[in-house]
Amino acid sequence: MSVDGHHLAATTPVPLAATWSATQVHAPFAGPPDPGAPLTWGQRALWIAIRRHGASHAMFSLRRVVAAPRRSPLDAPSALRAIGALLSRHTSLRTRVRAVDGELRQVVAEQGEQPVLLIPTGPVPDDDGAQLAQQVAADLAGTPFEHDQEWPQRFALLLSGERVCRIVVVFSHTTVDFRAAELILRDLRLLLVRGTVPTPPPAQSADIARLEQSERHQRRCRRAVGHWLDSTRRLPADTLPAVGAAQSPRFRRCVLTSQAADTAARAIAHREQVSSSTVLLTAVAGVVAAWSGQDTCGIYTMVNNRSADDYREAISKLNQLGLLVVDLADRPTFTAALPRVWHAALEAYRHAYYDPEQMAQAHEEAGLPYATGVNRHCYFNDIRLAPESGPGAEFDPNGLRAALAATTFAVAEGLETFTWLMRVEIIDAPGGIGLAITGDTAYLPPEAAERFLRDLERLLVDAALAELPWPWAPGPDRQERLAARR
Repeated sequence: MSVDGHHLAATTPVPLAATWSATQVHAPFAGPPDPGAPLTWGQRALWIAIRRHGASHAMFSLRRVVAAPRRSPLDAPSALRAIGALLSRHTSLRTRVRAVDGELRQVVAEQGEQPVLLIPTGPVPDDDGAQLAQQVAADLAGTPFEHDQEWPQRFALLLSGERVCRIVVVFSHTTVDFRAAELILRDLRLLLVRGTVPTPPPAQSADIARLEQSERHQRRCRRAVGHWLDSTRRLPADTLPAVGAAQSPRFRRCVLTSQAADTAARAIAHREQVSSSTVLLTAVAGVVAAWSGQDTCGIYTMVNNRSADDYREAISKLNQLGLLVVDLADRPTFTAALPRVWHAALEAYRHAYYDPEQMAQAHEEAGLPYATGVNRHCYFNDIRLAPESGPGAEFDPNGLRAALAATTFAVAEGLETFTWLMRVEIIDAPGGIGLAITGDTAYLPPEAAERFLRDLERLLVDAALAELPWPWAPGPDRQERLAARR
């Protein structure tokens, strides 16, 4: 294949253990040199996770599908030019992670070629290749990245005849976070439509790593370490008691899809003038407290670390864990707890940017656990992409109660290894939100996970309808279950 007479690469059939076939070509790129840098703090945190779980773990890649522009048909040579220009613009996308003198470093290439798969869709599908694109993304993400050998992203073009209908991109999470992935795709769309991006490139991963060597950032790291040590000392030893033997696979992900929870969370947020994420975080804390019988609960959450101007559009993995401690010993109402949880979350956000190696050393010296085994506390992550919106001026209590009947529950994928005893995710879902929990089956087998999620949903609905005194968590058998656990 050639573009404007320039030979890209010999096409080579690619053997795949999938339901689709492909031909591989290459998009060349060339950009300004960069001396490279150590790993960023965000990269180091992920490398700790890779050492714990192996590179094949699902959380180490980000899958994205881009619909081709509709104004004019897009052919493969044009798409390949745009991909090459994208890598030329962003040094992060032409960076490998390699051991240099015994230290992992970011090694930036000045020029090279990005492999791209060309995948025919066959007869034009009704969805213009959308379903096949999701399958291709899952298949490409299923093979671990070889970070010292390949670029930190994989591309595929789905072709309906000569027309590109979908572009599949799988990013290695070692190089980009969720925000950086969206920024890259924004640039890709501009390159597809206009052939250029009018603004200079933002800070790249190697730039961030060099900034982190400054004394200002080192002071920030020390403050974060102190916050984490103080917070960890306040946490109870356990969150949930074991209820039986672990199943196989040991960890199961379960999803409750609920219009009622979505409506209730937005109604509370509108009434109390907070974000729906704060409402959901407070509700999770309430159910965790009720299930554990503890007045204090620890919740970890992912923080994007993009508040500083230099970092807002950086193409780097900046997100890191924050730790908040929610103290409910005085048994507040649900409404009274909202600002308390918001302030705890704000403190977590302020102290979520740090060198994980310094953090690990400080915990070890203090005799406290850090990044070892299965964390005993809850991880909360709101990963909705849909914009936040209010429920409107009128709110129908009867409609909210009726919506509970439409809630669905499903047991999803399983994992043999995982970092958390329980992880609660808030995800987009058609007509509502998804409340997803991944739990250790010795503590949260699917039937218990369903009760937990339905308790969470019911709490939100009750809090939307009236002020909730302590204990917030609903259920006629709650006190009996707590008494049995104690």
